[in-house]
Amino acid sequence: MKKLLVIMAAAVALAFCSVQQVSAQNDNGGLGVRLGGGDLLGAEVSYLTKVDADNRWELDLGVGDFRYWHTDNTWHHGLFIGFTGSYQWHWNIVSGFNWFVGPAAQVNTLLADSDHTDISLGVGAQIGLEYDFLTDLDVPLQLSLDLRPMAHFYLLNHYKPANDLYRYFGWGVALGVRYIFH
Repeated sequence: MKKLLVIMAAAVALAFCSVQQVSAQNDNGGLGVRLGGGDLLGAEVSYLTKVDADNRWELDLGVGDFRYWHTDNTWHHGLFIGFTGSYQWHWNIVSGFNWFVGPAAQVNTLLADSDHTDISLGVGAQIGLEYDFLTDLDVPLQLSLDLRPMAHFYLLNHYKPANDLYRYFGWGVALGVRYIFH
C-alpha cells in the first residue's frame, strides 16, 4: 500500500509539472477546491490551466468517503484517494458566465477492510457551469457547479458492493471555488 501511495504521489507531481510547463505559455490558471463527489462527502484540491483561449485542463486530487454493503448485512465506510484529469472545451454564455464539457479520466485507491480495498480506473466526462468574478468585478475568484459521470474498472476485484450498477457507474456533483491567477 505504501508503494502505491508513493507511485500516486509521483504521478501527480509529474502531471502538475507538465501542466505548469503548458501554463507558463498561457494566461489565467486557477487553484482551489472542488467540494462534493459521488455521495457528496468528498473534497478535491483543484488546479485549472488554459491550453488556449477555448480549451483547458483541470487536475483534481481528492479524498472522500464511500459506502459499501458488507457480508454481515450492514453498511460500512471506507476512504478513497483519487486523481482526476479532465480536458475541457469552454464557452462563454454572457460576460463572466461560462459552460464547459469534456472527457475525464480517474485513478482511485479505495481503502477499507482487507476484503474491500481496491484500485480503480475511471473514464467519463465532466460538464458544468461557472462564473468568473474576474471578468466583471476584477475579483480573482471563480465559482463552478459541475457533474462528473464516470465508469469504473476495478483492478483487484475486492470492492463488492451489494448494488453492482453502483460499483461500475458513478457520478459526482460538486461546487468548485478557485483563486484565478492573472
